[in-house]
Amino acid sequence: MIPLPHTASLSTKSAAKASQEKSVQDIVMEGLDEMKAEDVVVIDLVGKTSLADMMVIASGRSNRHVGSIAEHIMEEMKNNGHGFPRVEGMPSCDWVLIDAGDVLVHVFRPEVRAFYNLEKMWSADRPDEQTAAPVSRQ
Repeated sequence: MIPLPHTASLSTKSAAKASQEKSVQDIVMEGLDEMKAEDVVVIDLVGKTSLADMMVIASGRSNRHVGSIAEHIMEEMKNNGHGFPRVEGMPSCDWVLIDAGDVLVHVFRPEVRAFYNLEKMWSADRPDEQTAAPVSRQ
């Protein structure tokens, strides 16, 4: 049996498309840059939590800017084959959380970001785990 020519080209196109897909991290960072997000901070979460490997925190100048940044990142993720991430906070756009699996993206208005100060909470090193000393009975 001879394979159909269009079948071979489809698998070649699929392989080429897969190699061109960007990682979620690249999409997030490029999207923040393209949309002119301010004060971008990247926090490595490996070893701190099992929620994600990386957290990105950024600010938008207004509610509309925060919403536009989030929409752009979601659209780019869809266009690059990563599906639709879970999103919270879009109606008010004071704080939008994009859960893209291994990458969590927080986009804030500056006042809201200062109030919650996630950088301080998540940047702190994990304290050394201490075990309880055995109690001696006399």
